[in-house]
Amino acid sequence: MRKPAKTAAKKRRDEVKRARAASAATEDDRTIMALKLKPAKLSPAMAAYFKLCDEKLGFVPNVLKAFSFDMAKLEAFVAYRNDLMQGESGLTKLEREMIATAASAQNRCYYCITAHGASVRYLSGDPVLGEQVAMNYRAARLNKRQRAMLDFTVKLTVEPWTIEEEDRERLRRLGFSDRDIWDIAAVAAFYNMTNRLASATDMRPNSQYHAQGRQ
Repeated sequence: MRKPAKTAAKKRRDEVKRARAASAATEDDRTIMALKLKPAKLSPAMAAYFKLCDEKLGFVPNVLKAFSFDMAKLEAFVAYRNDLMQGESGLTKLEREMIATAASAQNRCYYCITAHGASVRYLSGDPVLGEQVAMNYRAARLNKRQRAMLDFTVKLTVEPWTIEEEDRERLRRLGFSDRDIWDIAAVAAFYNMTNRLASATDMRPNSQYHAQGRQ
């Protein structure tokens, strides 16, 4: 007769743990960042974009909400980010997300590691790769092209003044065009900027990111 009681007690403990975890995770959605900036009225273009994000993702990324106090800044951010990450390029979308994640990992940016690590997991279909790039890309089984791309990203992030022609030439030898090299640098530079904004404002990633691409 005792076994059902133990099972019920364990079930209850599990429910409490899940409730506490959910509460902790959703706190990131209630508090977007540390700064108290009043959201502006969304422009028609941004209202449509927020709706599109909600339809495709099931949520509006907190970084967009953080920028929404100023429509000029929000629209510029969205336009440049979308061009960099989704526009025409010799780099795949996965490669661009890997660059964003590797740069963010160097800067220990909680928001961007969480969000872009999730994108790497989703686009690659490989949860392990997503975790490796987020934690230490050198532990991942990358091909020579990917490794050189991320080596360049990290050098540009940590010691940008040391980039020389031999760094660019290494990328060329592995098949990257000069336009590709520009794109690697542009993505890395963009996320170095957003990493610093996110860290300065204690920007919190949407809780949904934590579960994405793990199966």
